[in-house]
Amino acid sequence: MNKRQIKELGMQKFFFLVATASIAILLMITIFLFMEGIPIFGKVSVTDFIFGEYWYPTSDPPDFGIYPLIVGSVAVTVVSAVISIPLGVMTAIYLAEIATPRIRELVKPLVELLAALPSVVIGFFGMVVIAPFLQNAFDAATGLNLFNAALMLAFMSIPTICSISEDAIYSVPNNLREASLALGATQWETIIRVVLPASVSGICTAVILGMSRAIGETMVVLMVAGGAAMVPGSIFDPVRPLPASIAAEMAEAPFRGDHYHALFATGVVLFFFTLLFNIVADYIAHKYRQVGEATL
Repeated sequence: MNKRQIKELGMQKFFFLVATASIAILLMITIFLFMEGIPIFGKVSVTDFIFGEYWYPTSDPPDFGIYPLIVGSVAVTVVSAVISIPLGVMTAIYLAEIATPRIRELVKPLVELLAALPSVVIGFFGMVVIAPFLQNAFDAATGLNLFNAALMLAFMSIPTICSISEDAIYSVPNNLREASLALGATQWETIIRVVLPASVSGICTAVILGMSRAIGETMVVLMVAGGAAMVPGSIFDPVRPLPASIAAEMAEAPFRGDHYHALFATGVVLFFFTLLFNIVADYIAHKYRQVGEATL
């Protein structure tokens, strides 16, 4: 075995160890999460825990119903997706297909820079600027509500969706565009019928990454969602998503007490919620990848 082969073998073993360590750490975190969360189901049934309408863990007797927290998380994520996905993808289309090279070189670094903003800064912006505006403009009871949280999460997700989608669209071979234009298609027809189907897999990946950040975000929803563990009646009602509840109460929960185990069980539910989202998103990305390949 020569020196080059020894070096390649060493690199293979090194990367294998790194990958194994990453999987092992993830597995240990998952096991710890389940070990600390499952004991609460000795005090309350799974059905009552998930579909219970009241979350009062410090009352006597305590109520451990996380249904309002689940609804709050889903509502904030859905509203955020409705705002961020169209804006992110359309901005990516503009930068990749319509903007001049000079504008693209100027705007794209600014968009990517937005992704580096700390979540606490975005949370402060939502509290100080957006909350008073929403309260005055829509005559809401409070500016710290579901819509404010969704806006801030969309603000965090758009740079990720835009940047990755723009790279996917820009990487489509020019031969496809030229062939479409040569057949008499307009620029918009080329974008819609050729470029987007060819890049739909990358766009789906961008959406998955952007919304994954929104689902698990803690600081922003803790600061601007209002913190009310109730089922919202409108987008201007305060809510408390699952991550915000865990972050707000974990420091006050007695170690290994019922409240402590309930918060870990909430983390288990959030784990399954995120896992389900990623499975569905991966299925959609794989489905549209096949559709795009068939179209081409």
